[in-house]
Amino acid sequence: MMQRVVLASSNRGKLAEFNALLADSGFEVVAQSSLGIADAEETGLSFVENALLKARHAARASGLPALADDSGLCVAHLRGAPGLYSARYAGGHGDSAANNAKLLHTLDGVPVAQRDAFFICALALLQDADDPAPLVAEGRWHGRVLDAPRGEKGFGYDPLFLPHGQALSAAELEPALKNRLSHRGQALALLHERLRELRRA
Repeated sequence: MMQRVVLASSNRGKLAEFNALLADSGFEVVAQSSLGIADAEETGLSFVENALLKARHAARASGLPALADDSGLCVAHLRGAPGLYSARYAGGHGDSAANNAKLLHTLDGVPVAQRDAFFICALALLQDADDPAPLVAEGRWHGRVLDAPRGEKGFGYDPLFLPHGQALSAAELEPALKNRLSHRGQALALLHERLRELRRA
């Protein structure tokens, strides 16, 4: 039996990835935007805190179990920036072109060896808004920041991210491969495993 769960995101790129990643998970995913639920204010000091804030907000507003993610790009040379502010690095929320342009400008002249970075995704699954024992999973995807965007697939910082062990940027990879390798794919695989453990217990 499918379990209905509200996805606490209005980001179209994330929604598409989650729908692909959760296709055979037993979840019927409903986007919070389709229920008229606005984005939660992200006031946490970590990705996990923000994921929990978003999930509680969506669960409270919908009355459904909620799944939320908070994710971003952390660049070693920038002491982890853009980090929590990845979606609004250049000021406006979700302006990928401006965010990418600012990141390239900030790293201008920085050699390849100092461009290490990783994408991080923290996921939180709550049965209800007051769930005291949420399932939390985290994934990290390591690589480096390119000196120019490459590729048309993906979203956000994908055109600037070259994953370790790959010749193609995250925006050049086929979606199925990206979903298998990515921070979001890793976090969801871990979440699936924890759900299986709970069902076996």
